[in-house]
Amino acid sequence: MPPIFDPLYFSTVSMDILAMGRASARARATRQRQRFDALLTCALRESRFYQKHLRGAVGGTTRLESLSSVSRQALMAHFDDWVTDPALTLAGLQAFTADSGRIGQPYLGKYLVWESSGTSHQPGIFVQSAQAMAVYDALESLRRSSLQSMQRWLDPLMLSERFAFVGATTGHFASYVTLQRTRELNPWLAPSTQSFSILQPTRTLVDALNAFRPTVIATYPTAAAMLAEEVRQGTLHCTPREVWTGGETLSPAVRRNIEQALGCTVRNSYGASEFIFMAWECAQGRLHANTDWVILEPVDERGQPMPAGEPSYSTLLTNLANHVQPLIRYDLGDQITLYHGRCECGCTLPVIEIQGRRDDPLVMAGKRGRPVTLLPLALTTVLEDEAGVFDFHLRQQDDHTLELYLPLQGPEGRTAAQRCCDALQRFAAAQELKPIHVRLKLGQTVPRGRSGKAQRIVAQTRR
Repeated sequence: MPPIFDPLYFSTVSMDILAMGRASARARATRQRQRFDALLTCALRESRFYQKHLRGAVGGTTRLESLSSVSRQALMAHFDDWVTDPALTLAGLQAFTADSGRIGQPYLGKYLVWESSGTSHQPGIFVQSAQAMAVYDALESLRRSSLQSMQRWLDPLMLSERFAFVGATTGHFASYVTLQRTRELNPWLAPSTQSFSILQPTRTLVDALNAFRPTVIATYPTAAAMLAEEVRQGTLHCTPREVWTGGETLSPAVRRNIEQALGCTVRNSYGASEFIFMAWECAQGRLHANTDWVILEPVDERGQPMPAGEPSYSTLLTNLANHVQPLIRYDLGDQITLYHGRCECGCTLPVIEIQGRRDDPLVMAGKRGRPVTLLPLALTTVLEDEAGVFDFHLRQQDDHTLELYLPLQGPEGRTAAQRCCDALQRFAAAQELKPIHVRLKLGQTVPRGRSGKAQRIVAQTRR
């Protein structure tokens, strides 16, 4: 079955994206309003959930700011009424995503499907049409700043590049699904594009990367920092030209550490399962939000708009590309800061700063006398996928002891806790750690930061 792709719509969207990158704020606001009106009209006509949730709204006249926000929990609880195609059902999609052999395959022959992690303590399933994917494809291909412009000109098919994706490969996650789709759409890239699981032992991962010798690595900031340490230890020998990061907060210190160790340039991006390509970093190192296709509203604790230059409590997202699964003023939970003013790069799209996930890597005692770094995304994937637990707080006590906080209690809590302990023990053994001890804290409230998200993985405080 061919991958999901609409070449005609991709061409149309690409021309508009090129124009909007340098358009005035007024021109972009006009385009944004047109797309919002079309989205709202579709949602009110086809989505039973939005017909009730936005009762009284009228496509073409109602202002976005007047509409009520919505949470993932509410949308997932009414999934079959939320989507605009009645052939899409939560039960059918859950069965589809439960099969790892179907990652990247079309659903019903016309949809791409990915699942989110449980960061907001409610896993999500997101369905993309060919038209939505055409928008994402065009944004990625036209707005990601190329660091090797002359080389790209001489090698437009990127045949000399070797791309390594280091991330979660055990589920239908957005990054991995889109990677698999890219390989199918561009078969000439398949031999030079490989994925590497962050769940495998670090030594195995390093050996695989040394053998592959990637020129570009796409991964999470904590994973890139771990690879930087492997370079300093003399075990990782590959020398990529670029490292693409996303999915976690990238601090200036972590960026410098990665660039110095790997001898390359780091290019950061911002995306989520709800809109995979929300912002790309320009040559000036600033993130530009793709506001011609996504609306981001920084809000305070009461849901009121935040002034430019001040970090938000949360962010409301409206996806203008996806009419199959409308997201209108969706509470994303991320803390962002929006800036006005023109960037030195010449792009007129607004600049944003992201304060996203703040989970820590854990440095634990290894069997071979050398510390072993456990990546936060690997730990959360183990607890989510293997133990089936999404609301938790894992805190390191020392280099062989972890404390696990679960809101659950009673028989259900004890059963879930045992699954978590077993999964963590297996993972620790696979990573060649010395035996670890997991202390259980049942019936505990999971700590949350100012953004409303929990910091789920916390390292030991060093003195």
